[in-house]
Amino acid sequence: MKSLEIVGFKRANLGKTDAKALRLDAQVPCVLYGGKDTVHFSVPAILFRELLYTPEAHIVDLNVEGTLYKAIVQDAQFHPVNEMLLHVDFLELEEGKEVKMDIPVKYIGVSPGVLAGGKLVSKLRKVRVRATMDNLPDYVEVNISGMELGKSIKVGAVEPKDYTILTSAEAPIATITIPRALKGELAAGK
Repeated sequence: MKSLEIVGFKRANLGKTDAKALRLDAQVPCVLYGGKDTVHFSVPAILFRELLYTPEAHIVDLNVEGTLYKAIVQDAQFHPVNEMLLHVDFLELEEGKEVKMDIPVKYIGVSPGVLAGGKLVSKLRKVRVRATMDNLPDYVEVNISGMELGKSIKVGAVEPKDYTILTSAEAPIATITIPRALKGELAAGK
């Protein structure tokens, strides 16, 4: 899995007033938990661009004033109106300990339904998985080479490798829809 380095600075004061002052200074209040200690720190907002605004999943190499941690983003809170990043929670990774994470879906193969004129509609962009730090995948591969017109592929059809899929097995990942023009041709042909 890809890793990304983020440098943070410990917070001296905690609370609403201090958090507002940090945000005005283009800093994002953050917390790291899941390890021995809970660490409160702040990070320049610009460093989150590659981490939060991409579809990929990353392991974060956190550097908080010289102390190094391996972590994943557990939650990110945004302002409801202006979409400003308000707070980020990190979960510390430990060797051999399983974590839950949303991993992007990657389609492999060519669908006969798409070749016949159908359209691939993605229903799920990410799938929730549980795995150890070493087994976290970059993406979950979904083979669409058997999908015909009007058919769907569900989470249960995906074969996990060294991880467990937590998303419901009945949830559809993708569907091949039949365009209106093709429906007319199919109805006329019958």
